[in-house]
Amino acid sequence: MALWMEKGSEPLTETEKADLEAIAAIKESSAFELKEKGNQYVKMGKNHYSEAVDCYTRAINQNALTDSDTSILFSNRALVNLLLGNFRRALNDANDALKLQPSNIKAIYRAAKASLSLNLLDEAQDYCQMGLHLDPNNEELKKLDNQIGVKILENEKHEAEVSKAVADAKELVSAMENRDLKIGKAMYRELTGLKKPVLDKTNILHWPVLLLYAEVMSSDFIEDFCETDMFSDHLDMVFAEDQPLSWDVENNYKREFIELYYDAGSGPRLSKEKLLCYLLEGTAAASNGVGSGDEEKDAVEDLKQNTGSPKWIKVNERRTLHDVLKESKFIIPEIPVFYVVSKKSSFYSKFKDGKWAPPSV
Repeated sequence: MALWMEKGSEPLTETEKADLEAIAAIKESSAFELKEKGNQYVKMGKNHYSEAVDCYTRAINQNALTDSDTSILFSNRALVNLLLGNFRRALNDANDALKLQPSNIKAIYRAAKASLSLNLLDEAQDYCQMGLHLDPNNEELKKLDNQIGVKILENEKHEAEVSKAVADAKELVSAMENRDLKIGKAMYRELTGLKKPVLDKTNILHWPVLLLYAEVMSSDFIEDFCETDMFSDHLDMVFAEDQPLSWDVENNYKREFIELYYDAGSGPRLSKEKLLCYLLEGTAAASNGVGSGDEEKDAVEDLKQNTGSPKWIKVNERRTLHDVLKESKFIIPEIPVFYVVSKKSSFYSKFKDGKWAPPSV
């Protein structure tokens, strides 16, 4: 029987030829019926997309249509896979369609759409250019090509921002290493946010500095404390005579009564890798996953393991910020934190005797 003849063999009789022609006609008719049924399922909406894919697949598997018609089947299945979010399958189907008919504009458009969804922007642009070469007035391809061009520019801008953020962070790490500064885990993030030091063009560090009034746990924030500035200059501005502290009803926190301290028991210094992660927080590099890992978990573990009593070191106001930060006992909690106390306050002796500790310790 012709039905059982091996592929490639020639029929020997007119009957066998007739049988093969009849079988081919049946398969061709079935393929067209499945194609139309698939089209109907697409029109019925997303609840029927999987049935449409099945119909197109069965039609393709008939191997009964011309290359042109089979290309349309692959292109149709590419469309449904796009609608289902199966972008890799959609791209494969579109490419199979183009192998059979390179001028299939719908397959080219769907290949471009799938590539865009897969963030294969160069490939998506190539497909658009291929289609516009065949059909220069195709508005859908023009619109998609423009969309891809915008996306490419956005990616290039983002990559440039990531590269700059990483370069700036590495430059900061190097500057801190050269100064032998020791950076530890963050404290009082609720007060400081993601403020970070800045290295200017003359290679001078500018720090955000938190002044914490230990007695009442109120704070002041110095946005830009240049490392070459002396403490006395900034304190003169913070404690100006005409700007009394609103909570200091006893007027204890006048300039002449103020002393600054830092905590020499604030825990271990960050590794170079963790320091880089901290400096990249809030940048395009952080959103891009650069420097990500278990840093947050590690910081929590560090906090659990290093909860010793604070060790207060008095700051010499006639020294620069740089001189104080590089002291061997100062572990900077990401940004410098200095505790402000008044010699005139009753709290002063409690603080000096080590009977007070920050809430986080």
